[in-house]
Amino acid sequence: LLFIYYYRKPKTKRAKRFLEKREPKLTENTKNAMLIKGGNANSTVTDVLKDIYAVKKPFAMLFKKKNITRPFEDQTSLEFFSKKSDCSLFLFGSHNKKRPNNLIIGRMFDYHVLDMIELGIEKFVSLKDIKNSKCPEGTKPMLIFAGDLFDLSEEYKRLKSLLIDFFRGPTVSNIRLAGLEHVLHFTAVDGKIYMRSYKVLLKKSGCKIPRIELDDMGPSLDLVMRRTHLASDDLYKLSLKQPKALKPKKKKNISRDAFGTTYGRIHMQKQDLSKLQTRKMKGLKKRAAEKSVEEDGAISPKKTKSS
Repeated sequence: LLFIYYYRKPKTKRAKRFLEKREPKLTENTKNAMLIKGGNANSTVTDVLKDIYAVKKPFAMLFKKKNITRPFEDQTSLEFFSKKSDCSLFLFGSHNKKRPNNLIIGRMFDYHVLDMIELGIEKFVSLKDIKNSKCPEGTKPMLIFAGDLFDLSEEYKRLKSLLIDFFRGPTVSNIRLAGLEHVLHFTAVDGKIYMRSYKVLLKKSGCKIPRIELDDMGPSLDLVMRRTHLASDDLYKLSLKQPKALKPKKKKNISRDAFGTTYGRIHMQKQDLSKLQTRKMKGLKKRAAEKSVEEDGAISPKKTKSS
């Protein structure tokens, strides 16, 4: 069978801008996340999705309607939502008798599911339950990971990478001290993951460096890992591939020592030191015999003194 595809040009400027946003770019846009509520989600799962949406805003989209789908069995609906909303991250919440208070966190690659990890909620404290001041919307959080499991287990390594991808926010070039307000702390101990959220308070210390205190802000989650769906090594390596234009060009003949001092190596042509002009001294003047050697290429016999 022969299939012929026709490319339709956008008829309006709005459609043209929409297609330009979806085109591949050298520098990717900030990743957006879609928070999806399952068909049988309870109040706990709904509150968790709302609180994470409040932390993730404005780079998140909360689906208010229930969606009857099972990501580990059928991923077509997630891929459809990802392509429609242009979101490469997702958090799916559901609840049933076999897996109560269930969360599935994952990410996409080329609008197909790359990684997916299922987490169970054992304890939850919402933003409303903690009566403290909150961080403003869009604050970029500082991420802290504690526990040997994040470095030893392959599943926990991928979970760490997934959490960094989910909460990292936009890439910034400059950092302002007063803007470091939000801390997300993840601890992996005894097969459980503890997520804590703190607000950074900068207080007077009597010197230039302020005294730092952490104030519990919420939400707080005690999670346990259930099922995993991890990409193969080849696919994962392909998803990390960068275009050649973004790779830093290696500068030749430049090196640095342990103290950070930069050294440069210069390549020069071979110099003829015989024509080098030196200080004119009587002792360095060439004799007549030496000049004749240079001219004739042979040593002339010495002249005998005439009587």
